[in-house]
Amino acid sequence: MQETAPQAVHQHAPPTSFIRKHVFSLDHKVIGKQYYGLALVAVFVGMILSWLMRIHLGWPNWPIPGLDKLSAVGAPGGVMTPEYYLSLMTMHGTIMVFFVLTNAPFAAFGNYFLPIQIGAEDMAFPRFNMMSFWTTFTAFLVMIAAFFVSDGPPISGWTAYAPLSAVGKDAGPGLAMGQNLWAISIAIFCIGSLLGALNFIATTLDLRTKGMSLSRMPYSTWAWFVTAVISLLAFAVLLPACILLILDRTAGTSFFIASGLVLSDHLQPHTGGSTLLWQHLFWFFGHPEVYIAILPSIGIVATILPVFARKPLLGPRATIGCMIAIGFLSYMVWGHHMFVSGMNPFSANLFSIPTLFITIPATILTLLLIGTVYGAKMRFASPALFCLGFVSVFISGGVSGFFLAQPSLDVYLHGTYFVVAHFHFVMAVASIFGVFAATYFWFPKMFGRMMNDSLGKWHFWLTFIGVYCIFMPMHYLGLAGNVRRYSAFVDDYLIPLIPVHKFITIAALATGAAQLIFLFNLIWSRFKGPVASENPWEATSLEWSTTSPPPFDNFGGRHMVVYQGPNEYAVEGSMNDYAMQSSPEKIVTR
Repeated sequence: MQETAPQAVHQHAPPTSFIRKHVFSLDHKVIGKQYYGLALVAVFVGMILSWLMRIHLGWPNWPIPGLDKLSAVGAPGGVMTPEYYLSLMTMHGTIMVFFVLTNAPFAAFGNYFLPIQIGAEDMAFPRFNMMSFWTTFTAFLVMIAAFFVSDGPPISGWTAYAPLSAVGKDAGPGLAMGQNLWAISIAIFCIGSLLGALNFIATTLDLRTKGMSLSRMPYSTWAWFVTAVISLLAFAVLLPACILLILDRTAGTSFFIASGLVLSDHLQPHTGGSTLLWQHLFWFFGHPEVYIAILPSIGIVATILPVFARKPLLGPRATIGCMIAIGFLSYMVWGHHMFVSGMNPFSANLFSIPTLFITIPATILTLLLIGTVYGAKMRFASPALFCLGFVSVFISGGVSGFFLAQPSLDVYLHGTYFVVAHFHFVMAVASIFGVFAATYFWFPKMFGRMMNDSLGKWHFWLTFIGVYCIFMPMHYLGLAGNVRRYSAFVDDYLIPLIPVHKFITIAALATGAAQLIFLFNLIWSRFKGPVASENPWEATSLEWSTTSPPPFDNFGGRHMVVYQGPNEYAVEGSMNDYAMQSSPEKIVTR
């Protein structure tokens, strides 16, 4: 079944001290858990910030208890100022995009399972791997420090548009040290992401075990590999952009500040810069970032769904091809974020065409997932429910993208809640549903215990209903002309929309509270959950061929040999209805 060597050759010896084993670990599995823990802390910080914003939007004059102690300058008497609202929005968006949606589906689960799924003992560069996590952790601490400086967090939004982000404290609160910390944090994050991307690519290409051809890699491995390639190019652009922004703010340069800018009746001493240069550099990273967040979840769902459908994924080669196509096209569409920037209409149409083209592989992927479920005898466990939920919210968010791809429609919708609904559905909620599916699916392999499935189903239904109650009404708000980033609605045409905001706020508070079920299930199951077997889900990929949790070298001294693809379900002439990748028997699929 497997070739066994007298002794596994590992790049580094097993750790002997607590620090080396649990803190500065070289083991990819420990580093994956560290990324997951960081993402878990970040998501609850981001969720609390969103609660504060939603409460203020529903009841703008209601004092929030304790908020004045957190920021007496920005919330006198517990009531937010418009500037403080913008600072919370900036930090919420930044933390969620960088430290949750990039970390959890890619860095956390990718670090833990990519080496095991290809039969390797560790990542190609274990020390780089350790450095990538601690660099990312440092970036998170620098970002959080912006809450505690005298001028508070920046108000420039998670996109940090120039010239607001580039000119310094004269432009408003949070634009002195707070904005410096934001730029430094993102620059540090880029370094960590580049180290991680290089590691993922080298590991996938160089450390596959015998028989593990590219076509036999699980879909999650393919997704992590394609995401690493996207990350390598995207963060290599954002890093120098952040450095240039820091230079504009501290060294008197004018990369993003045009001539003739007047602030507080004073002409700024800058010439020759371009405010649109920042937008081009940021969105050249920013749109691939959408797929850095969503592609790992697509791969995770494509890996998990056949396990519970008990049939092969429909169109395996098409699935891989579509992921590669999305990665390629993601670099050709950044201009659709800039339709309202004064772009030449001809250029806008040029960017609109590939924006529509990129929906083709995304649609094919969705149809393949739906086709896999069609006619299947589904096992509706928690991982399967979150996979189906992923398909639902991905479709709901993707449909609204057709509107925003048209320059003539986007000019009206771009600055409204319609865009907020679109990117939360297609990027945030879909990605997080993939993370939830992965957590329930791989938890027994990571910790050797099963999560409570009944609590998992309660968590799914409350979350699934909740996210639709939060984000679906935002489409209506956008069509009604409700401008995003406003902290209060005092215009006559916006006042009738306030009850909708109150409904969304109540739904957000309830959906956020439902995540406590997940948190309890996660912690309780870690210590009290039923002991898991090696392969409780009857899956086929290599991680289910080792113990739960895996040993230090992943396979206990065995050198795995791969004979099958990752998609062998509904197998004839076998004691089971599936064939493990390490099984040498000849199989026939029904």
